[in-house]
Amino acid sequence: MLKRHYPEAHCELDYSNSFELVVATILSAQCTDKRVNQVTPALFAHFPTPLALSKGSQEEVEELVRSTGFYKNKAKNLIACSQMLVDHFKGEVPRTIEELTTLAGVGRKTANVVLGNAYGITAGIVVDTHVARLSQRLGWTRALAPLQIELDLQKIINFEDWILISHLLIWHGRRVCRARNPNCDSCFLFDRCPKKTV
Repeated sequence: MLKRHYPEAHCELDYSNSFELVVATILSAQCTDKRVNQVTPALFAHFPTPLALSKGSQEEVEELVRSTGFYKNKAKNLIACSQMLVDHFKGEVPRTIEELTTLAGVGRKTANVVLGNAYGITAGIVVDTHVARLSQRLGWTRALAPLQIELDLQKIINFEDWILISHLLIWHGRRVCRARNPNCDSCFLFDRCPKKTV
């Protein structure tokens, strides 16, 4: 049903390569994709490569990402992440969760975003706030920790849908099943949803 209703579901962060997606995903923490997409054009114009960003000053990067919130920490992570890409990966974004999660500011969620969307590699399921909330409401998991939610979803979602399921849940979460005041009356899943946490 989610596939039928959201045939165009995709990552809504704007990026043109794997490095830009790493940066955008780091910035998306506690921030909307819309806001990130407003910030990244100027950031990528100033720092188009890991080498360029690794040489950026904390103050300059902070100013460019300020409106995404937590900008001091995000700027610090972006510079450190870029330095690690240059020093350890020859400026290339790695293609495994194990390597990606060694980068500053990159956890399992960001690694899954990059692998799935930039490289088409199915390694796990992205669990952001929307995916966590909807998985709980739909009764797919009782877990609160992202890793356990991911493991629970992996047991019931077909492997070939691991990348897509997060997009479907995120789209539904943004358009219908919002955190506050979910629009249950117009939800196509209403009759099948146990509404566990509504």
